[in-house]
Amino acid sequence: MPDRPEIVCICGSTRFVDEMRAANRELTLAGVIVLAPGEAGEVVTGEQKAVLDALHLRKIDLADRVLVVNPGGYIGESTSNEVAYARATGKPVTFTDPV
Repeated sequence: MPDRPEIVCICGSTRFVDEMRAANRELTLAGVIVLAPGEAGEVVTGEQKAVLDALHLRKIDLADRVLVVNPGGYIGESTSNEVAYARATGKPVTFTDPV
């Protein structure tokens, strides 16, 4: 393992929580530090969503790269905003499925 493992931020729609968990598991077992979306486990208020969205952008700031979990090529509005942010800050962005 290198002195400093790669840090990857996972992005994607909350509808793909199982796929994001699988990606998290796979990356972690490969020795990667994973920053993943927070899981509320329940419906969140608009204010809570704004806090979670801002927090996720800070996770992107900490990451070396972003992995978008996008089964079937789906990318929603929030994920699209995260991809744009990552690219604007110079982070490499990869996708699990073709866009």
